[in-house]
Amino acid sequence: MRRTAALTALLVLVPGLLLWRWPRPRALGLARLLPQTALLQSFPASPQRTIPALWSQRLGSPLAERSWRQQRRIWWQFWGRDGDGGAYLAFAAPSSQPLPPLGLRVDDLVVVAPDPLSQRLLQDQLKLARRQPRGLEQRCLQRLQQEQAVFWSPLGLGLLAGPMAPLLQRFQEGCLSLDLQGSNLTMEGEASSTSGILTRQGKLASLPGLEPLPGDLLLEWRGPALEGVLQGLLSRQLIREPLAARYGIGEVQLALLGSSPFALRLRPVSKGPFQASLELELQVGADRKPWTQLLSTLVPAIQTQGLEAASSGSPTLPATTWRRQDGQVVGGWRWLLPSSGPPRLLLFLGPQPPLLAQPLPKVSQSGPALTSPTLTSPEMAAAMVLRARPQALARLGLLPAELPMPLQQSGQLDLVAFQAAGRGRALASPLSQLMGRLQLQQARPPAR
Repeated sequence: MRRTAALTALLVLVPGLLLWRWPRPRALGLARLLPQTALLQSFPASPQRTIPALWSQRLGSPLAERSWRQQRRIWWQFWGRDGDGGAYLAFAAPSSQPLPPLGLRVDDLVVVAPDPLSQRLLQDQLKLARRQPRGLEQRCLQRLQQEQAVFWSPLGLGLLAGPMAPLLQRFQEGCLSLDLQGSNLTMEGEASSTSGILTRQGKLASLPGLEPLPGDLLLEWRGPALEGVLQGLLSRQLIREPLAARYGIGEVQLALLGSSPFALRLRPVSKGPFQASLELELQVGADRKPWTQLLSTLVPAIQTQGLEAASSGSPTLPATTWRRQDGQVVGGWRWLLPSSGPPRLLLFLGPQPPLLAQPLPKVSQSGPALTSPTLTSPEMAAAMVLRARPQALARLGLLPAELPMPLQQSGQLDLVAFQAAGRGRALASPLSQLMGRLQLQQARPPAR
C-alpha cells in the first residue's frame, strides 16, 4: 500500500516539478516591449514558407534564411511609440546566438531595429522602470504570445486611422486575434476607450448573423448611442466652441444627440460634385419637440453660408433641403415613418437619399453570415455594428492610405462591438468586445 502511494505521488509530483522547472516557452521579453509599441503583430512560425521581406531586410539574406528555417515559435513585428521609423523584428533565440547588426537582447528575445537611432531609442526606453502589463494589456499580451494577433495603442490607432481616429475613440487601445479561414479573416478581441484599463473582460458573446451590406451602400455604422462616435470629436474645444457659438448646439443639444440610437450610412454618388452622400438616421423617441427646436436653431446659421432652404413633405413628416445658388442640393433633413415605432430623423449631406426609410432587420443567431441588428434585441442592446466595403471606399479615396493593404483591398468588413450597458447609459463601460470578419479578395491567377 505504501509503495502504491509513493508511486502515485511520484507520478504526480515529477511532471509538476518538470513543468515548474521548464515551463512552456513564453516570450518574457514581450511584456517589456509591449508598453513601448504603437502597433505590434504576432505571427506563427512557418519555416516551410518563403522568408518574409522584413527578415531579409533586418538580418540580411544568409542569416535571415538560417534563422527563419530554425524558427519554431511565434515571432513579432512592431512599431515604436516615437511615431517614426520602420518596423522592428523580434524573435526568440538562445542567449548563445550572436546578435545581428542593430540587434539587442530583451530577455529571451532578439530585437532588430530598422536603424541605429531606433535601436538607441528602444534601448533607452527599456532602461526605464516600467510596470508589468495588467488588465486589457495583459490579456492582449497572452494573445500575442500564443497566436496570430495584433495590438494597437492610441498612437498606433492614430497612425493607421489618420483623420478618422477621433471617431474611433471607443476603440483607441486593444487587440484582435486573427484566423484565416479560406478567403475570410475572422477577428475576435477587445478594445477600450481609455489606455491602461484594468476592467475585467466580460462574458464572450457569439458573433450574430449579419446580412450582406446592401449594394447601394459603401458603409453602415449602427449603434445604441451616438456618443460612441462623437466623444472623440467633442472632446476637442476647437470643435465644441464653434458648434455652440455658430450653430447653437450646446451641452443640452449634445446630450440629446449623444443618447440617441443611430445609423450612419455612406452611399456612392455616380454623378455630380459629390463622390458620396452621408446620412445620419436617429431614433428620437416619441417626443419630437426638442428635435424640432434643435433644427430651428440650425436654420439661421446655415442661411448665413449662402444656402437656400426648400420645405416639402407633410405637416407631420416635414422635410427641408438646402441648395446652393446654382440649385445643387447639398444637404438637409426629413422625418421618416418606419413600419413600427415613432418617427425617425434623417439628416444628410450631399444629394437627397432614397425616399423609403430602411427598417431595422432582425438578427439571425443561426447563420454564419454577418443582419443589421435591432437595437432592442437583448444580445445586441448595447452593440455597435460596422459594415463597410473597404475596396470601394479606397477606390474613391475615402480610406486612410496608412491602413494595411489587405484591409484596403477587401470586399467587405463586418465588425460588431459588444458593450456592457448599465447605469442608465448605453455605453457605460469603456470596454468593448470585438468580433468580426474581413472578406479578402482572392488572388487572380497570372495571365497566360
